[in-house]
Formats: sequence, C-alpha cells, structure tokens
Amino acid sequence: MIIDGHTHVYPDAVARKAIAGSPADLKRFGDGTVSSLTEVMAASGVDRSVCLGIANTPDRVDNANRFAGSLDPSRFIGFGSVHPGLSPEQNVASLRAHGLRGAKVHPMFQQLTLDDPRLLATLDAMSGEFAVIVHVGGAGEDPGDRCSPAMLAELVRQFPRLDLIACHFGGYKRFEEAAEIVIGLPVHLDTSWPPSLATLDPRRVREIIEKHGPERICFASDWPMADPGAEIATIRDLGFSDDDTAAILGGNLARLLGL
Repeated sequence: MIIDGHTHVYPDAVARKAIAGSPADLKRFGDGTVSSLTEVMAASGVDRSVCLGIANTPDRVDNANRFAGSLDPSRFIGFGSVHPGLSPEQNVASLRAHGLRGAKVHPMFQQLTLDDPRLLATLDAMSGEFAVIVHVGGAGEDPGDRCSPAMLAELVRQFPRLDLIACHFGGYKRFEEAAEIVIGLPVHLDTSWPPSLATLDPRRVREIIEKHGPERICFASDWPMADPGAEIATIRDLGFSDDDTAAILGGNLARLLGL
C-alpha cells in the first residue's frame, strides 16, 4: 500500500482561493479539490492520502476538522487542525468529535511559533492519542525561524510520547541544518520537498535516510505543490531494498497510524 503522507484538499467552494494563497513560485499539480486529488492518486498509484486541514484562526478549527472528518476513509486519512487560541481541551475535543487521527501545525500560516506555551500545552494533551504533522523550515522568502530544526528537536525532547512527523526532512530549505540537528532523533520525517525531491542531491538524500533510519521516513508529496507519481519514482530511484522502499512508501505511516 502506498500512502501519501502530506496532501492538501479543501471544500470545492474555497479550494481556488486556498490554493491561490500558496507560494507563487510553485507549480500546481491539481486544483485542491477532492475530485482532483482522487484523479491524481489513481494516475500515480497512491492508495491512500493523508489530507491536512489547517485553520489560521481559532474560530475556523472546528470547520476544518469537520471537513477533514467527512472525507472518505477508504481513500483519505483526515488530519485536522489545532490552534493555540483554543484551550487544549477544546482542541482535543474537536479532533475526537470528528474522528481524526491527528492534526497539522503550520507555524507560518497560523502565525505562531513552535515554542508557544499555548501550543505546547495542546501538544501535551495530544500525546499518546493523536499524531501531529508539523511544518519545519522556510516557505517562500520566509526563512522559517518560527519553526526551525532546533525548535523541532526541542519538541521531540519535550514530548517523547507524542507521535510527531516533521515535514520536509525536518527543515524545508534548511536541509543541511536539519541534517545536523534533527537526523537521528526519535521522530518520523516526511519526504516532501516541493517542487520535487529530485531537486536535492540523491546521494545526500540517501545518506540522510540511512543515518536516520528508513523505518522512520514517510513518503509525502505536499500535493498539489508536487506530483505524487514523480515523487514515488524519485524514492524508488534512491536504490533502497524492496522492503525499505515499501516501508518508506507506506508501511511506516501505516504502522504509526495503526492502519
């Protein structure tokens, strides 16, 4: 089973506006709707996709979670949103009410930092029950100082019971910094690197995966900002064993989420 661990879908009525707010320098490989992602999955051989909901204000959290929870569970794995403007109890209650396995935290979009005490309180409340996918590193012209590899490393140390998945190998546009700080820590990393993982040196990517452990690497495209089919091909071309490749492409995430 191939699982794409990082996709973004929106209700049809708002998808165009939502995608328009994404980095302008990245090509789109779909329109952000469920039907578009379904077509891309069929073309690329993806069996299931993790769909990430992100609310930039507290009042939008429950709507984002309701939509994520409404997705077809045979194809999609809904991840909702949490926000430090809500209490830990409110955040957790919303995730539970909509049957979600976890939440996405995006410090840039949500205008927060990874060391915000309010966020830390919610992450503590989620530990042992929910997984958290967190954006780490830059975006566009923003260097990502509010979600740096060092801040991620502190989260890993502070919440050992939290199932944490760090996007972009632990540091988008800060790859070597992440290699020094994050690689080797007990945290899962996703492979998303828009516009493509193929823009990185494949030998260096393989070195990083070998050092971190293939069993803690999860395939992720960041659709619609990258083409899942091309990303799968790039992972296969890294030359890992069939077992390790299968684990990266879906087995690790299936185990982590109890699928």
